[in-house]
Amino acid sequence: MPPVRTQGGKKKPPPEGFEDIEDTLLEFQTRMRDAEKAPHEGKKKYETTWPIFQIVHQRSRYIYDLYYTKEAISKPLYDYLLKNKYADAMLIAKWKKTGYEKLCCVRCIQTQETNFRSTCICRVPKKQLKESEEIECVNCGCRGCSSGD
Repeated sequence: MPPVRTQGGKKKPPPEGFEDIEDTLLEFQTRMRDAEKAPHEGKKKYETTWPIFQIVHQRSRYIYDLYYTKEAISKPLYDYLLKNKYADAMLIAKWKKTGYEKLCCVRCIQTQETNFRSTCICRVPKKQLKESEEIECVNCGCRGCSSGD
């Protein structure tokens, strides 16, 4: 869980309703700590960060669903969670746009980091791929996050 920033030594309490989701956020924090400490022997260099990306995605999706789908948390609590980096605000902003509802991570749509200035292979709809072709994103380990699937 990200540290809570304080101003002038005074600790500002979280908004009302934080206690209801605190246990789930602590569980995500524990899973993140375990993923960071997991052994990396036998894995490729880029595979070591996949569990971290997946946990960040799950935590962000949990907060997104609470606010937008279930409407279970208030706007001040949602803003508090984004401000204190409990969720990836950039990823949630993309989820709200058409065509990005199932996006796995923001790195998969950044064209600057690829060789041919295109998006990641996981963004290609599965019906456009050959049947025998098994895709796996190098950035986060996603097996397909195109909204057209």
